[in-house]
Formats: sequence, C-alpha cells, structure tokens
Amino acid sequence: MGPQTVFKLADDFSLIKDFIEGDERAFETLVNRHKEKVRNLIYLNVGDTDAADDIAQDVFVTVYKKLKHFRFESQFTTWLYRITVNKCRDYLRKKKIRSIFSPFTIEEETRPSPERTDESFDIRQIVREAVANLPEKLKTPLTLRDFEGMSYQEIAKSLDLELGTVKSRIFRAREQLKEELEPYKEELI
Repeated sequence: MGPQTVFKLADDFSLIKDFIEGDERAFETLVNRHKEKVRNLIYLNVGDTDAADDIAQDVFVTVYKKLKHFRFESQFTTWLYRITVNKCRDYLRKKKIRSIFSPFTIEEETRPSPERTDESFDIRQIVREAVANLPEKLKTPLTLRDFEGMSYQEIAKSLDLELGTVKSRIFRAREQLKEELEPYKEELI
C-alpha cells in the first residue's frame, strides 16, 4: 500500500490537521472528496449550473481561509454545509436585489405542461425546478436531508435551528412539493 493510498484513506479530521501543519495536498484531498456534494447542494438551492460552479469555488476559498480555525467540535461536513448554505443565501439575496433593479427582463416559461408527452419532457428537471421554487427556509433543510442524507441533528446544527423546527420545515417542504407535483403524479410513479 503506497503513500497515496494511505493518504486517500485519511478521515476529514486528519486531513484538516495535516493542512494546518502545512500540507496543501490535504486541502486538495478535502476539496476532491466533497466538491460534488457541495456543488449539488448549491445547484439544488439556486438552480443555476453556472452559478453553482462560481459559488462552489467561493465556498472552497472561504474554507481554505478559515480551515485553520476549525474547532473539531462537529463533523467537517456540518461546518462545510453551513458555509455552503450561507453562500447560497448571499447569492440569492444579491440575485433578488438585482431583479428589483431590472424589472423589465423577460423570462420565458420553459416548464412543460403535464399533458406534454414528447421527448423534451424531463421529470427530473420538473422535480429540480419544484425544489428550487420552494422558499429558502424549506428548501435548504429538505435538500440537506433528502439529497445529502444528513441527520435531523446535523441539519439543526448546520443551520443553527431547533430540531423541531428542522423536522417541521422538512415536513412542510415535502407537503408543498407533493402539491406542486400532483399534476405530474403519473410520470413520477
């Protein structure tokens, strides 16, 4: 077993400690280990692949700058997802402000009707759009639970919310999705 194999098997805490001690490769390994989950979480929150790449880069720049101050009190992923969610909120806040100052932009309606049966109908895209249209306070906990597999406790800690609030928001998000996706029920089964 070579040094690269041992290096790949290191857990997040060991990699963080190695990075703090000056090993830049440890940070690269952390990024490679978590970049797809971070990017997916961002995409599910903002719904824009170009923005997802930019925000992901911003997330990892922030992680790089702050990693030396990581306190090992929670899982690295909990800390990483908190940074990611905050960056998504910043992006959405800026986007909302920009839309206020440019009210004359025209958006085409690209969502197919439920009756449409040609090959352009993509149920995965419909579900992604439905999730993206949820209010942020519902979308984020739902995404962390159902798409990232985090426990309710991890979500509560990541979002700095009470456990009951997390459960309630996830329930409400699922109910809202069920209602919005009702016209597509046949395609979803």
